[in-house]
Amino acid sequence: MYVGRDMSELSMESKKNWQDRELGYFHYALSQTAPYLNQEGVTLLREINEEIKLRGGLKQREASWESSSKPTFD
Repeated sequence: MYVGRDMSELSMESKKNWQDRELGYFHYALSQTAPYLNQEGVTLLREINEEIKLRGGLKQREASWESSSKPTFD
């Protein structure tokens, strides 16, 4: 569950000052509701995507089929 600043607080701040977890959470939430977003929501999602790209992507923090959550040394 996301615990952090809400959109009303974040909307007054530059995307450059958002934390990675904030970008990740709102990217996921807006992506899931993309078909229902108005023009302002689509613009916000685009700005979040651009900031994530500028940062070189978000780091994966959970395990998946392709990678574990911790590096494995042999």
